[in-house]
Amino acid sequence: MKKSVFFLFLILLGSTAFAQVTPLFKPEVKKVLFLGNSITYAGSYVNDIEAYCIAHFPNQKIEFINVGLPSETVSGLSEDGHADGRFPRPDLHERLSRVLAQTKPDLVFASYGMNDGIYLPLDVVRFQKFKDGVQWLHDKVVASGAQIIHLTPPIYDEARGKKIGYADVLDTYSDWLLSQVKKEKWEVIDVHYPMQRVLEAHRRLDQRLGIESYFTLANDGIHPGEAGHWIMAKSILMHLGALDVAKAPTVQATLTNITEPEAFMKLVTQRQNIMKDAWLTSIGHRRPEMNKGLPLEDAQVKAQELEVQIRAMIK
Repeated sequence: MKKSVFFLFLILLGSTAFAQVTPLFKPEVKKVLFLGNSITYAGSYVNDIEAYCIAHFPNQKIEFINVGLPSETVSGLSEDGHADGRFPRPDLHERLSRVLAQTKPDLVFASYGMNDGIYLPLDVVRFQKFKDGVQWLHDKVVASGAQIIHLTPPIYDEARGKKIGYADVLDTYSDWLLSQVKKEKWEVIDVHYPMQRVLEAHRRLDQRLGIESYFTLANDGIHPGEAGHWIMAKSILMHLGALDVAKAPTVQATLTNITEPEAFMKLVTQRQNIMKDAWLTSIGHRRPEMNKGLPLEDAQVKAQELEVQIRAMIK
């Protein structure tokens, strides 16, 4: 009888150990920063990643900081008449030192490329400006003591955006970033081609069905909706080791230990919206027509209040 109990104990112990999941981030990672343009500022993919991590690793406290800035480039380029002539594109070079000094991240995700070719056909000079800007960004983050992971740019949908040839530009920019994995030992996550594969598969299906209104991930060809952001989030989560998200249609489908997934996501999103505007206002930038955030300390108080509500939803 004692042997049976002992063997049962070993089986249960082994099952428990097998069921444990390794956290996606190293224990020393306390602050994760997201840099990018309007797609990052919109933030759905950032919210999805944060929600997944809170739900699955509630004991690992990480601050997810979104400082994406609409219209921004890392190439320093801006097209004539941008924003109907109201202002040129902001340049990451102007604010990066302040971003790193104030946020003090342990890990940085950088998403650039969409704006960096300024929606014109592929050009050697513009391409070099992008490569130089990304190299500068990489070096600055590494010099600060943080780790950096680059993201390939999301896709441009020419059927909706009408800038013919720009999809190829972003293919080229993505290919260059991916080539740095072997060449420079950079860490790069591909979100571009996973989005492209989904878009092309749906388009082929639409054509077979004779549907004229083609499926899209971005109504304007640039800014992904929720489905596009989830593809981005899935690509990042899977790269980090969360293979269980591969077939999940939404982030909510992965939140199996959350009492009210929809309400949970609203709280996570609300907190992110408060904090990203507070961070941008505190850091400063040259992009007009942005929301004015709360003073950072006031925003952090509100964020902590939301934290209590968020944690209460974990089973």
